[in-house]
Amino acid sequence: MPHASELIAIIALGLVFAFVGGMLAQRLKLPPLVGYLLAGLAVGPHTPGFVGNAELAGQLAEIGVILLMFGVGLHFSIGDLMSVRAIALPGAVVQIAVATLMGLALSFAWGWGLGAGLVFGLALSVASTVVLLRALEERGLLDSDKGRIAVGWLIVEDLAMVLALVLLPALAGPLGGESAGAAHGIAGDGNIWLTLGLTFAKVTAFAVVMLAGGRRVVPWILNQAARTGSRELFTLAVLALALGIAFGSAELFGVSFALGAFFAGMVLAESDLSHQAAADSLPLQDAFAVLFFVSVGMLFDPTILLREPLAVVATLAVILVGKSLAAVAIVLAFRHPLSTALTIAASLAQIGEFSFILASLGIGLKLLPPEGRDLILAGSLLSITLNPLIFAALSRLAGFVEARPGLAARFERGGDEIAMATHDKGREGHAVVVGYGRVGGAIGKALEAWELPFVVVERDRRRVEELRGAGIATVFGDAGAPGILDAADVGRARLLVVASPDSHQARRLIEIAREANPGIDTVVRTHSDTERRSLEEEKVGLVLMAEREVGFGMALYALRSLGLGEGEARLFIDTSRAESRAEPVVEAEPELGAPELRPHREAQAES
Repeated sequence: MPHASELIAIIALGLVFAFVGGMLAQRLKLPPLVGYLLAGLAVGPHTPGFVGNAELAGQLAEIGVILLMFGVGLHFSIGDLMSVRAIALPGAVVQIAVATLMGLALSFAWGWGLGAGLVFGLALSVASTVVLLRALEERGLLDSDKGRIAVGWLIVEDLAMVLALVLLPALAGPLGGESAGAAHGIAGDGNIWLTLGLTFAKVTAFAVVMLAGGRRVVPWILNQAARTGSRELFTLAVLALALGIAFGSAELFGVSFALGAFFAGMVLAESDLSHQAAADSLPLQDAFAVLFFVSVGMLFDPTILLREPLAVVATLAVILVGKSLAAVAIVLAFRHPLSTALTIAASLAQIGEFSFILASLGIGLKLLPPEGRDLILAGSLLSITLNPLIFAALSRLAGFVEARPGLAARFERGGDEIAMATHDKGREGHAVVVGYGRVGGAIGKALEAWELPFVVVERDRRRVEELRGAGIATVFGDAGAPGILDAADVGRARLLVVASPDSHQARRLIEIAREANPGIDTVVRTHSDTERRSLEEEKVGLVLMAEREVGFGMALYALRSLGLGEGEARLFIDTSRAESRAEPVVEAEPELGAPELRPHREAQAES
């Protein structure tokens, strides 16, 4: 086949097979990434039929890596990290170290060298951004405390892997591999400290150039492209900057394409046009990222499952059990609830794109044997497939433990014992607010401003201590556990506010409250139209669906902006809200949209 035809064939068939595989994975309730990897297996040398050109696929994959790392930089949020830095920073570092040590131990048991073990361990330590964000999003946890900790943890892991991509080429020689330093002019004459010093000097020089000059030049170029009014030129400017900076960084400073692309994204993110840049570059970014996963799948030898079943099981055990236990121990050590610890553990119990990048780098540097790459790929495919089951199992475990306060207290001891309640009993006519996150906090502030009595029920130990320190009556524990709502005097309360988004827990709390106080009023939040209708049929006082209320709020503003009076607009919205409660619920297929490989930062904020 002519060379040009081979290029067209690998792109065309790679995308076609990836589409088919992604659709099948979606139907099976699996992340599309699994389908992309299997598509690569279908066009690879280890299955019959068409075999793609591995060299061309590797070059396309390199573009995919550049655009993936560009996306990581573009969506990097220092604010997200700083908000949970107290646990995410030390937690991620310790978890990466523990997982890497476990990977090293396995590699030594298999007779591999230090370099192979280090690459293998690092690859097993980092979770997939795609899988983690989608898992949290599907469960409505992305905007919760648990979700913010998981995302902050993920950011630290991403930064650690970026550092690993910088250091591995410099350390490849001493670790028993083929040093890539000479190729970029980083020769240390065999002296590891000199090699590291030259590497850091070049990386520092590149960072200074990007932060000092790039922060001015890159936004200026984007502004010039935007002023032309041409969408094509603007999109071209974004891609030219991403690929150009990545290539230039490698040629001029000897740093990797990945690091150059990451810095390009970080610098571009500071521009006012960053959101438009992300939207315009996303289709091409996703297409080449898909080809990257396809190229990785092409290299996977599925016979490893039969040849080395024990090694596969051991690899999977590190990912599912070792990382999970380490995460649970770390989160509990920082005195967070067991439910938070189990959510973080489930989120991290898989590996993905950074693991593939590390494995490819390890193979290229002659550090990692092909068997290591196959084990990493097998571990990824199996862990991503099993991840929904891990979430379900750990969620049930959390519910089982939290329903037994004595057992939960054993897990959540991290300091001095904390009392279930410290306020005086005997309140009457007050509100009981379950959950004091963003929604519950807003309600509490409103009640406090009008000096209306209320009691908070919260299971986050740190938040309980903060609320009690501020003089707010707070009960510590899971509201669904026996005795917790009684401690909040729900039997004499006037109103129950369920501010947590879990509709199943809401139903249970309403039953407990009505059993103690049949006349209690209730207000509940939900994300599902079906749940809204079900709760309304149970005569819940008010059920608010977040997306619907956002729509009503925007509609009210639009009506007023276009000339309607305040009274008319509010009357229409109130009427529409009442009518919506009487409408039959039609459950359509969920609109999943295009499976973005890296969700937008603004999309995360809206969840």
